[in-house]
Amino acid sequence: MPRKFKNARIIGIDPGYDRLGVAVIEKSLNENKVIFSDCLISNRKETLAERITYLGEEISKIIKKYKPTVLAIEKIFFNENQKTALAVAELRGAIVYEGAKNGVKIFEYTPLEIKVAVTGYGRADKKQMISLIPRLVKLPNKPKRLDDEFDAIATAITCLAREKLSYPHH
Repeated sequence: MPRKFKNARIIGIDPGYDRLGVAVIEKSLNENKVIFSDCLISNRKETLAERITYLGEEISKIIKKYKPTVLAIEKIFFNENQKTALAVAELRGAIVYEGAKNGVKIFEYTPLEIKVAVTGYGRADKKQMISLIPRLVKLPNKPKRLDDEFDAIATAITCLAREKLSYPHH
């Protein structure tokens, strides 16, 4: 049974402690649009704990400013670099905590689920993903978006597609 939310505003997160993609999408009756997107970059000279604290605080500020009801975050898989994967897992925990603390419902998606939701194809490459995103959501003009931002937008789009969110009632 589809979940219904009165205010369909989703914050999408592409977790990374070097670069963290974040996007806020609003679903309305006429269109789905990105109302905010950015790539948060932590200071490589700081400890992992300091970096996670900084990124967690920034996500909390974005949640407080844009007031999403849903947080969609990409699941991670352990690849060949387990040290990196563990650090990203710690960051994901902090982000999920910030979302829950701010009353936001959490949804998690695998990279495969995100690719299928955006392109219909589980082996789509980054270029295919980026080319399809503007067909699915209205993007505000912005000089440059990093891949991490597009990944965050794709994660939020997945939540829109998978959870059957209703548009906001004003």
